[in-house]
Amino acid sequence: MGSIYKRGAVYWIKYYRNGKSYRESSKSTSESKAKRLLKAREGEIAVGKMPGVYFERVKFDELVKDFIADYQHNEKKSLERATISVNHLLKSFEGAKVVDITTPAINQHIQKRLDEGMANASINRELAALKRILNLGARQSPPKVDRVPFIPMLKESNIRKGFFEHGDFLVLREALPDFLKGFVTFAYKTGWRVSEITGLTWAQVDIAAGIVTLDAGTTKNDEARTVYLDEELKAVFQTQHNAMLRREMVIPWVFTNEAGIGPIKDFRGAWARACKDAGIGKRLFHDFRRTAVRNMVRAGIPERVAMMVSGHKTRSVFDRYNIVSETDLKLASQRQENYLQAQSGHSAGTVTKITKKKGETL
Repeated sequence: MGSIYKRGAVYWIKYYRNGKSYRESSKSTSESKAKRLLKAREGEIAVGKMPGVYFERVKFDELVKDFIADYQHNEKKSLERATISVNHLLKSFEGAKVVDITTPAINQHIQKRLDEGMANASINRELAALKRILNLGARQSPPKVDRVPFIPMLKESNIRKGFFEHGDFLVLREALPDFLKGFVTFAYKTGWRVSEITGLTWAQVDIAAGIVTLDAGTTKNDEARTVYLDEELKAVFQTQHNAMLRREMVIPWVFTNEAGIGPIKDFRGAWARACKDAGIGKRLFHDFRRTAVRNMVRAGIPERVAMMVSGHKTRSVFDRYNIVSETDLKLASQRQENYLQAQSGHSAGTVTKITKKKGETL
């Protein structure tokens, strides 16, 4: 049984759970409020819950450590992105009690980030991290979070839709330094992520068979991948291999930096200059990923096969990359017109035939 006592003018309560005593201030000089608090705590204990005072001691920083540890233990490839989100969340919630992270407090964080000029998509990544942080705390034994507040997500209207028409790609490739030409050609045709291409080694390539593989666990979705090279890509890989032989150095990477002695790392400067010189405006390397998906589908490659080449695991993300261009819309209009004209011709022929037949009968 619990009890009520006073410290100065403030009432305190004392209660027990599994033989351990808990003391908690009612933060009030009203005895009736203290009694209600004691009754609430005893009710929580009666149904097997941790007393609310336990959760009031948990700080957001503690949950963040658990969150980062979970990413590290599971070797999640998005640890860097998660860490960035956490750093922004800490600016709003560092040192805060978890029970104080309510929906209004979260809305204040959202408004703060909007005022800083952040895009909705970037803020949503932070909110997703916050939700996972709190859910991890709630699922622990014993739990560190009593209840997860409602976390509103923002509407994302800034999904990038950039892609390369073939002519744009050709002029860009011509404007790039030689060491990047084969690199972008492979990206344009396969839609692989930049990290997958920069990390590609000769151990993953069979030039004679024209096959490139990524082992399970080395890709973002942890699935193995195999790509068969077309004639242009075979020539690209042979050129890269010949260049390595001429240097008389064993370089593990297929695509190397300008010096030819290490992997390609930061090429943003060369990329920006090439986009400007090619007169195609600002483009992203990631546009190759969207372009490859679109081109494979337009070429008649089954979508499931295209997903295996590009490395898309979920259909929803693949569909987001399978973008319709202005050319696609014009082509759809032309095909519809041709179809309707063909139908009109067929209908007219049928009517004429029937009319003659009736005339003959008459």
